[in-house]
Parts: sequence; C-alpha cells; structure tokens
Amino acid sequence: MKSMYAFIREAWKKPWDGYVGKLMWERLQKWRREPAVVRIERPTRLDRARALGYKAKKGVIVVRVRIRRGGRRATRPNKGRKTKNLMVNRKTPKKSLQWIAEERAARKFPNCEVVNSYWVGEDGRYKWFEVILVDRSHPAILSDPELSRIAKQRGRVFRGLTSAGRKSRGLRRKGRGAEKVRPSLRANFRKEKDE
Repeated sequence: MKSMYAFIREAWKKPWDGYVGKLMWERLQKWRREPAVVRIERPTRLDRARALGYKAKKGVIVVRVRIRRGGRRATRPNKGRKTKNLMVNRKTPKKSLQWIAEERAARKFPNCEVVNSYWVGEDGRYKWFEVILVDRSHPAILSDPELSRIAKQRGRVFRGLTSAGRKSRGLRRKGRGAEKVRPSLRANFRKEKDE
C-alpha cells in the first residue's frame, strides 16, 4: 500500500510529464510576475519539504525564491588584451544557485534561520527554490528538540551549514581523496602554510 507521499514523490520524478507538467506551465507564468522572494502558505512539494525538516507548526515558514540562471555576468573590458584573457566567459560562482537562494531568503527574514531548501521549477531564464525557515525565538520552535538545535545555529546559511552549503563545500565526499576538505578548504590551506 503506497502512501500519499510516495505518489507525490513519483509525480515529481519527471515533473514535465503528466499532471505536474501542466500545473508547472501555469505556475511559472504566475511566478515570473511575482517578486523574487515570496512567502507562501504551504509547500509545493510536501513530501520533499517534510523530508528536509518542514513541520506544519507555528514558527516554521516557507519562502519561494526566484534566481537567475547561469554564471556571473561580467562587464566586457574595452582596453587592449587578448580575447582569451578578457575573463568574460565561464565566470562561475563558488556557490550553487540553491545556496545563493537560501542566503537571499535569510536576508529577507533576518529573525529566521534556514533549515533547508529544494527545487520547485525552472525555465530558460530563472530557477525557483523553496526555502524552509524557522523563527529562532518562537516558543513552539524552542520547545521542539530538532528545530531548536537549528534555531541556535546563528547565521548557519552564511557559514555553509545547510545541505546545499555542505555540498558546495565538498563535504559529501568521504575517505580517500577527501583529506583536505575538512574542516574546510581554507583551514587546510592555512595548515600547509603554517608548517
């Protein structure tokens, strides 16, 4: 017997096929006209949100963030140099777009901490992520053992402690070949210089 969450998960595996695709087509038209950061009533992907720490209780909010796709936009220099050395193409940020979206949500809601985030849609120009945040001083959050731990980590998204942040920092790798990743690349670089 499949649960409701299993059906939702299956529908989102190939979102452009079937029912979700039709919904997505309508949604994206509406989302493009909205502001870049919008607070929403409930998660679009309930199964994903629940898996990443969302709870339907006071003090937990969900925010949809629109972010422009692609690398950094560089201004093209007009003084003499080789085309190769213009540094215009392939200027990519060190962070993923998901991590940047989380940071923007955290700046918009300064009294909240980011729990996690997940993808909800994209077109040729934008990507949309939904970010789960918790109010760090709400009594319902402080009395919850799981969420209170997150609420105590001040500025966790800016320190790369969310799932997207840890992935960008290379912390998904373990064992051989990942010796210089922990605790951080910078800390290891310092160690080598000090020796």
